[in-house]
Amino acid sequence: MSELSHPKRRSGAGRMFQWLSLLLTLALLGFVTAVAVRNNPIYSDREANGVSKYHFIEECKEIAGNSEELTVGAQGQSIPLKTLVGQSRPLAAGESIRTTLEAESAQIVRSTQTVEGGGWTLSGVPVTISVVGKSTSTLGQLPLQCAYDKKAGKTTAQLQLPGQQ
Repeated sequence: MSELSHPKRRSGAGRMFQWLSLLLTLALLGFVTAVAVRNNPIYSDREANGVSKYHFIEECKEIAGNSEELTVGAQGQSIPLKTLVGQSRPLAAGESIRTTLEAESAQIVRSTQTVEGGGWTLSGVPVTISVVGKSTSTLGQLPLQCAYDKKAGKTTAQLQLPGQQ
């Protein structure tokens, strides 16, 4: 019989050390998880604001990427982006408008704020407007204003002309 399989070997201290190290590891893991969740920049109170911060940001990204539905706020009016671009540069056959959110995730999360009474707002994030066809030409950038109204349960987004609020 080898030394490791000897029936009279005393291993109580080794087992206790094993259990103690396992419990300390689990306690440390629980602590790290609690700290990480509390410091998560995308954490939000869904009940107070109607939707989670993550869901709101994803809706804003989706709306910002849909150039067919996106509007531009100008002098208190809401003008479809396609109409505004068409006035300055008529679209040829096979051309379309593409809008792209040009901000890093960290900037988007920092720019997202709660609204008093419940809801979210995201403002000042640049959206690049391009005409895509045989070639791609960039027309420029406009800041995005996105808001979630808790009472209406709806997210709206609009591009803003410079100097307009």
